[in-house]
Amino acid sequence: MNDEIKVTVCKWAPGRPLMLRWRDPVSGRRRAKSSGTTKAKEAERLAGELEKELQAGRDTAPSKITWGEFLRLHAERLADNPEGTQDAYRYALGHVTRVLNPDRLARLTTATLTAFVAKLRKEAMKPSTIARHLRHVKAALRWAGEQGYLAAVPKIPMPKTPGKMKGRPISGEEFDRLLLATPKVRKHDAPNWQRLLTGLWLSGLRLGEAVALSWDDGPFQIDLSGRHPAFRIQGDAQKSGRAEICPATPDFAEWLLAETPEGERSGKVFPLPSGRSQTGQTVTAIGLRAGVVVDPETGKTASAHDLRRSFGTRWAKRVMPAVLQRLMRHASVQTTMAYYVALDADDVAAGLWADYGPNGNKSGNIGPKSRVSRSASNRRKSLRGK
Repeated sequence: MNDEIKVTVCKWAPGRPLMLRWRDPVSGRRRAKSSGTTKAKEAERLAGELEKELQAGRDTAPSKITWGEFLRLHAERLADNPEGTQDAYRYALGHVTRVLNPDRLARLTTATLTAFVAKLRKEAMKPSTIARHLRHVKAALRWAGEQGYLAAVPKIPMPKTPGKMKGRPISGEEFDRLLLATPKVRKHDAPNWQRLLTGLWLSGLRLGEAVALSWDDGPFQIDLSGRHPAFRIQGDAQKSGRAEICPATPDFAEWLLAETPEGERSGKVFPLPSGRSQTGQTVTAIGLRAGVVVDPETGKTASAHDLRRSFGTRWAKRVMPAVLQRLMRHASVQTTMAYYVALDADDVAAGLWADYGPNGNKSGNIGPKSRVSRSASNRRKSLRGK
């Protein structure tokens, strides 16, 4: 696209003032304004002045920032964020570079981003993947607007995605298969990887959190100073960005302390030679070797996040939504509720029938009296007797 702004004089109707016309180099749209005169020579002079003004304005306008410069500035902004967050933005903006190859940030308009989405669809990218990339592109452009790098933040057409998990909770038998398959993938350090898998299964930690978890240092630590073990988390160490102390579940705490003698409780809890990305690939390779398929449609095998899903589903049977939200550290309880929706119908039915026996009201509104309800009934009778 030609970046030069050229203002021309046009005659639209007899007796009417001549018009000054030019093409906006960013949006590509034709623009026009009245010269206020019917004299051609005067209109040409005004066109020259307007052309200079428009060119001078471009020298200081946000539209001058190049796409490469924006990527550099945005990368600097993310420098203190977790590695996974940086990767997510890098992949999303990388697709923009690959598909649109804009020379300047201002090239990203609603029209060009609509074309970007259409191109990704044509490449058969999944709607959920497109939506994930667009969320990061949208956040990046919103930041650009706040910094004054964009005159106007474009609206981004978000695709509708079906409410479907990309994986599923795995069963106890499938988890055992993962442990058995580990030595086939990691012949020389299988115990370390089995320890990681067990930690993910019992703790509900995200993979990056488990890799960062430390006994004595860093943004994600085991805290043994209270009555019960907990996680001490700095804001830059978890997805929500909140700093908090979160309780560890009893089974994870007991396993971890039993597995780790007091004299060895220093450094990383799960010491592994690779970073988060390579660790995730290894866990996925173990899932593939174990043959634990979590999505028959795509053939996807178990990953680290499926272990977290298993943790959430197990504890959904035992605790209320607000407690599970705290354990999972979800920003929204709606996310937490997905684990209750995923409960097997037999598990839900077992809970419904647990306090309902042959002596209960068959309408279902009154079950057999528990110890608490009997005590309350006795107190009411006592008060009536007084």
